[in-house]
Amino acid sequence: MASSNNRITCICVVALLSLLCQATSPAFGAFVATSNAQFVLNGSPFLFNGFNSYWMMDVAIDPNQRCKISNVFHDASSAGLTVCRTWAFSDGGSRALQTSPGVYNETTFQALDFVISEAGKHGIKLILSLVNNYNDYGGKAQYVQWARNAGVSVSSDDDFYTNPTLKEYYKNHVKRVLTRINTVTKIAYKDDVTIMAWELMNEPRCQADYSGRTVNGWVQEMATYTKSIDSQHLLEIGMEGFYGDSVPDRKQFNPGYQVGTDFISNNLIKEIDFATIHAYPDVWLSGQGEEAQLAFVERWATSHWTDSRMILKKPLVFAEFGKSEKDPGFSLSGRDSFLSNVYSNIYNSARSGGTMGGGLVWQLLGEGMNSYNDGYEIVLSQSPSTAGVIEAQSQKMTQLIHSFGSPHHVTTKNVAVLTSKHGHHHRKIKTGK
Repeated sequence: MASSNNRITCICVVALLSLLCQATSPAFGAFVATSNAQFVLNGSPFLFNGFNSYWMMDVAIDPNQRCKISNVFHDASSAGLTVCRTWAFSDGGSRALQTSPGVYNETTFQALDFVISEAGKHGIKLILSLVNNYNDYGGKAQYVQWARNAGVSVSSDDDFYTNPTLKEYYKNHVKRVLTRINTVTKIAYKDDVTIMAWELMNEPRCQADYSGRTVNGWVQEMATYTKSIDSQHLLEIGMEGFYGDSVPDRKQFNPGYQVGTDFISNNLIKEIDFATIHAYPDVWLSGQGEEAQLAFVERWATSHWTDSRMILKKPLVFAEFGKSEKDPGFSLSGRDSFLSNVYSNIYNSARSGGTMGGGLVWQLLGEGMNSYNDGYEIVLSQSPSTAGVIEAQSQKMTQLIHSFGSPHHVTTKNVAVLTSKHGHHHRKIKTGK
């Protein structure tokens, strides 16, 4: 537990940063939209460099620790990062957001309120994920257990995608989150321009059906439902990018297996506004050398960028990538080289028309957060060389925005402009078929 002096210092830092950010941060007074396979903000192309910090709501439950969220947002903004992906779920347990189906912990909800408010102060857009495929923070397994406890007959965690009771549980959560009135800003989440997009699930997978068809049916139903509540925000699935059966020859780009999703058919659903990919070659190709892993990342990024541009005609986000210090032979220079390689792929694809909207490195932590270490963590203030790589990418993406100018033929679809009134711990086991 922090000492009294530490708590006072932390609170003072939060207050100071809030005042500074309100005075200096750019006002994101509009919803991010899409037009011609590009992201658009205030009628101009929106390209970004961003980050993952899944832990923010969990840490913000303790008001004395909220300085950590403020500090990470401040450091991220200083590094030119403008988008953060984080969790809007925590299912089951005493600190959970949803303690049982439809029952919510107001203290935890207010922690999420704080995260959203603080992001807005620092000029950072949020991608909020609504449930986990994995058991961390409950996930679909917790939903299945709730159904079992209620006497529902379920055979596996993948019944989450098809069982009517489980689907109703999920829809209730979507509605509760989207219609939440933020106690800090007094704005409904569905009306808050700080939020860039909703994510249906973190890394959906389905061992019961590797074709991608089961997940496809679930995405169609849940995307339609989400849009019926909130048509202003963008919506994405949360996929890693694995190819399925709809275009068999694309499966050659998978890392040797399928996981029950189909990058093409799942993202063709009209309510889905943009596609995502993740890449962990150190896990997916753990038996191969660094050169082979880097070559995989380049093929992975290029194939998905091509499909997003030519088939989906939707923007693409490289939504998770990182290098673990737990890897044999890990070095900071090796991590910097890996990130530079990924960033080059993102930049080169973005430069060719803007379909690749940006990347979100996994993951940023603040100082004194060792309990959230997963091997991939980056503390910007303690990693100057890596911070330099990240800042350089931010500058390059910003320069691209200026070189593009205004997009051609911007449509009114999804271009609503509003003035803003304004664990324990996760690292997914990335294995598969």
